[in-house]
Amino acid sequence: MAHRIYTTSFASVYPLYVAKAERKGRTKDEVDTIIRWLTGYDEAGLEQQLAAEVDFDTFFATAPHMNEDRALIKGVVCGVRVENVEEPLMREIRYLDKLIDELAKGKAMAKILRGGDV
Repeated sequence: MAHRIYTTSFASVYPLYVAKAERKGRTKDEVDTIIRWLTGYDEAGLEQQLAAEVDFDTFFATAPHMNEDRALIKGVVCGVRVENVEEPLMREIRYLDKLIDELAKGKAMAKILRGGDV
Protein backbone atom coordinates (compact mmCIF):
# COMPACT_ATOMS: atom_id res chain seq x y z
CA MET A 1 0.00 0.00 0.00
CA ALA A 2 1.33 3.42 -0.96
CA HIS A 3 2.20 5.84 1.79
CA ARG A 4 -0.32 8.64 2.33
CA ILE A 5 2.29 11.35 1.63
CA TYR A 6 2.49 10.18 -2.01
CA THR A 7 -1.06 11.35 -2.68
CA THR A 8 -0.80 14.46 -0.51
CA SER A 9 -0.77 17.76 -2.39
CA PHE A 10 2.74 19.21 -2.55
CA ALA A 11 1.12 22.67 -2.31
CA SER A 12 -0.38 21.72 1.07
CA VAL A 13 3.05 20.86 2.53
CA TYR A 14 5.04 23.64 0.84
CA PRO A 15 3.84 26.37 3.27
CA LEU A 16 5.05 24.16 6.14
CA TYR A 17 8.53 24.04 4.60
CA VAL A 18 8.50 27.84 4.25
CA ALA A 19 7.18 28.36 7.80
CA LYS A 20 9.86 26.05 9.24
CA ALA A 21 12.57 28.02 7.45
CA GLU A 22 11.13 31.43 8.36
CA ARG A 23 10.84 30.49 12.06
CA LYS A 24 14.62 30.06 11.98
CA GLY A 25 15.30 33.33 10.14
CA ARG A 26 15.59 31.85 6.66
CA THR A 27 13.50 32.81 3.62
CA LYS A 28 10.95 31.47 1.15
CA ASP A 29 13.47 32.24 -1.61
CA GLU A 30 15.96 29.90 0.05
CA VAL A 31 13.32 27.16 0.28
CA ASP A 32 12.53 27.68 -3.42
CA THR A 33 16.25 27.57 -4.28
CA ILE A 34 16.58 24.22 -2.52
CA ILE A 35 13.51 22.78 -4.27
CA ARG A 36 14.72 24.03 -7.67
CA TRP A 37 18.23 22.61 -7.05
CA LEU A 38 16.80 19.22 -6.12
CA THR A 39 14.18 18.92 -8.86
CA GLY A 40 15.29 21.08 -11.77
CA TYR A 41 12.08 23.11 -11.79
CA ASP A 42 12.55 26.75 -12.69
CA GLU A 43 10.63 29.42 -10.79
CA ALA A 44 7.67 29.33 -13.20
CA GLY A 45 7.60 25.53 -13.19
CA LEU A 46 7.56 25.39 -9.40
CA GLU A 47 4.76 27.97 -9.26
CA GLN A 48 2.81 25.96 -11.85
CA GLN A 49 3.13 22.76 -9.79
CA LEU A 50 1.97 24.60 -6.66
CA ALA A 51 -0.99 26.17 -8.49
CA ALA A 52 -2.01 22.78 -9.94
CA GLU A 53 -1.86 21.27 -6.43
CA VAL A 54 -0.15 18.13 -7.76
CA ASP A 55 0.57 15.34 -5.31
CA PHE A 56 4.10 14.40 -4.22
CA ASP A 57 4.17 11.47 -6.62
CA THR A 58 3.39 13.73 -9.60
CA PHE A 59 5.64 16.53 -8.33
CA PHE A 60 8.71 14.28 -8.33
CA ALA A 61 7.68 12.16 -11.35
CA THR A 62 7.40 15.26 -13.56
CA ALA A 63 10.48 17.05 -12.19
CA PRO A 64 12.57 18.29 -15.12
CA HIS A 65 15.89 16.99 -13.80
CA MET A 66 16.56 15.44 -10.42
CA ASN A 67 19.96 16.68 -9.27
CA GLU A 68 22.56 13.92 -9.44
CA ASP A 69 24.29 15.36 -6.37
CA ARG A 70 21.26 14.47 -4.25
CA ALA A 71 23.01 11.15 -3.58
CA LEU A 72 25.43 13.20 -1.44
CA ILE A 73 22.60 13.97 1.00
CA LYS A 74 23.20 11.93 4.12
CA GLY A 75 21.84 11.95 7.65
CA VAL A 76 18.75 11.35 9.70
CA VAL A 77 15.35 12.98 9.25
CA CYS A 78 12.26 11.88 11.17
CA GLY A 79 14.40 9.17 12.76
CA VAL A 80 15.25 7.63 9.39
CA ARG A 81 18.65 7.63 7.70
CA VAL A 82 17.83 9.10 4.27
CA GLU A 83 20.53 7.25 2.37
CA ASN A 84 19.05 3.92 3.54
CA VAL A 85 15.47 4.58 2.38
CA GLU A 86 14.72 1.80 -0.14
CA GLU A 87 11.58 3.14 -1.83
CA PRO A 88 12.64 5.69 -4.50
CA LEU A 89 9.80 8.21 -4.07
CA MET A 90 10.08 8.17 -0.27
CA ARG A 91 13.84 8.72 -0.61
CA GLU A 92 13.23 11.83 -2.78
CA ILE A 93 10.76 13.17 -0.20
CA ARG A 94 13.24 12.50 2.63
CA TYR A 95 16.00 14.23 0.66
CA LEU A 96 13.82 17.33 0.47
CA ASP A 97 12.94 17.07 4.17
CA LYS A 98 16.63 16.79 5.04
CA LEU A 99 17.56 19.84 2.95
CA ILE A 100 14.83 21.93 4.61
CA ASP A 101 16.05 20.72 8.04
CA GLU A 102 19.58 21.80 7.18
CA LEU A 103 18.29 25.23 6.11
CA ALA A 104 16.34 25.62 9.36
CA LYS A 105 19.44 24.63 11.34
CA GLY A 106 21.38 27.50 9.83
CA LYS A 107 23.59 25.60 7.43
CA ALA A 108 25.12 27.68 4.62
CA MET A 109 23.36 27.40 1.25
CA ALA A 110 26.58 26.26 -0.49
CA LYS A 111 26.76 23.30 1.89
CA ILE A 112 23.04 22.52 1.62
CA LEU A 113 23.35 22.48 -2.18
CA ARG A 114 26.38 20.21 -1.84
CA GLY A 115 28.64 22.87 -3.33
CA GLY A 116 26.47 23.20 -6.42
CA ASP A 117 24.50 25.97 -8.05
CA VAL A 118 20.83 26.29 -8.84
